[in-house]
Amino acid sequence: MPRNFRQPDYTLFVIVAILVIFGLIMVSSASVVLSQENYQESYYYLKNQVLRGLLPGLLLCVAAFFIPYRFWKTLALPLFVGTVLMLTLVFVPGLGLAHSGAKRWLSLGPINIQPSEFLKLTFTIYLAAWLANKEKGIKTFFEGLVPFVILVSILAIMLILEPDIGSLGVIGFTAVALYFLAGARISHLSIIGAGSLALFWLLTKFFSHASNRLQVFLRPELDPQGIGYQVNQALLALGSGGILGLGLGQGLQKFKFLPEPATDSIIAVIGEELGFIGLLALLILFVLLAWRGFKIARHAPDQFGMLLAGGITSWIIIQTLINIAAICGLIPLTGITLPFISLGGSSLAISLTAMGILLNISRYSSK
Repeated sequence: MPRNFRQPDYTLFVIVAILVIFGLIMVSSASVVLSQENYQESYYYLKNQVLRGLLPGLLLCVAAFFIPYRFWKTLALPLFVGTVLMLTLVFVPGLGLAHSGAKRWLSLGPINIQPSEFLKLTFTIYLAAWLANKEKGIKTFFEGLVPFVILVSILAIMLILEPDIGSLGVIGFTAVALYFLAGARISHLSIIGAGSLALFWLLTKFFSHASNRLQVFLRPELDPQGIGYQVNQALLALGSGGILGLGLGQGLQKFKFLPEPATDSIIAVIGEELGFIGLLALLILFVLLAWRGFKIARHAPDQFGMLLAGGITSWIIIQTLINIAAICGLIPLTGITLPFISLGGSSLAISLTAMGILLNISRYSSK
């Protein structure tokens, strides 16, 4: 075996495998009612998750595992530009697919894909490559802060127009995490924080859906049969589970009480059926994933490897925290999936691809 070429992080592999298997079990349970109602079979959505998420995700994960991670640096720009083009195509009639008032999907015959899921990975790769090339320029105002803000702002505008505020939050926080890991000045991060608060205020003033979600967050009892319905039903499901839960498959909220039980709200189904113990076990798995991911980043052999591993890990953990916090009523609802767990072929496939890249970086670890 060549020097500095080691065994991959098998602990990370096992953690991800457990999360994926657990996700399939919970998708099966959470979607059974909707599957039966919409397609007259109990496991339609589970089959869809396997065929359009798990299988392509495993193929992409294996491919990414064997591709040297430095290769992604050469593809960073074309991958990013291609994903931005996909984002613009969601607004093209006949290609863009609307759901619940949002244009977030591309309809390609029998397959629907969500470009924002691809953006989470390609933008992480591109930003890691860009920051790695900047070196000490990161700390300057005009070479570091200004182009970083312009780049993120362009993506923010596109995601706001869809609208996809949840993905904007994930991508924005991930970008700031990468900027911090690259050595940004605290003063520049403070400017970004102030700008983010100003953007959030503007969203609540000019976009009704953002305003409604903020009102529900501040007053959960507001309009429980309308804009406050989802968060109230999610809290009811979590409270019903208690310590041990009602039992796998025994939850009641998925019987058309809880909106999006297999996607945005799947953590509520987990809490109802597996209780606090089940939620705690799931959180521990994500904590372990964060530990292994940041350890890989710490021991990466170069700046690009460190930023790429740190960016991927930050993205997965940030999205996890946002999803769980929103369903628990700790932040406004966002409408994003729980990585590896929620129903969503694009989300699962891209998350597994990212894990393949992370495992490849671990093979070059300095320790």
